[in-house]
Amino acid sequence: MATSLAPLLTQRDALAVDLAEVIEQQVKAQSGLSGTAVKAAYAAANKFKPGVVVKATSSMLPDFLDGLAPLWDSRPAGTSFGAHLAANEASATEALLAVTDRQAESAPKPLAKAYASLRGKAKGYVAEALVPVGDVIERYAA
Repeated sequence: MATSLAPLLTQRDALAVDLAEVIEQQVKAQSGLSGTAVKAAYAAANKFKPGVVVKATSSMLPDFLDGLAPLWDSRPAGTSFGAHLAANEASATEALLAVTDRQAESAPKPLAKAYASLRGKAKGYVAEALVPVGDVIERYAA
């Protein structure tokens, strides 16, 4: 990977932990029937493999950064990366989901099943997380 965000991989472990925290906060913020399903799938994944979110985030981090690099490079001066991701919601969301979709293809069956149960609404969940994800990435890039 040779992108403008590649240097962030020198801080891979800490970045993965902080991004996993964004994911956890997004899961906790869900409500209603679909929120219950998200929380159940998240709990099942963590029960199946404790620490899976941090490990998976770290594993996919190079691909996430590669997918987001064009947006990083096109960010207007004075605009936060989180705001820029939100302004480019469709391409940012697709860049991230392309990575998770590829990962789910080879995931253990219980994890793949949990992911499949959420995939239909994943675009909305990812879109809700773009600002905090961008803010974390920008903090590490500073």
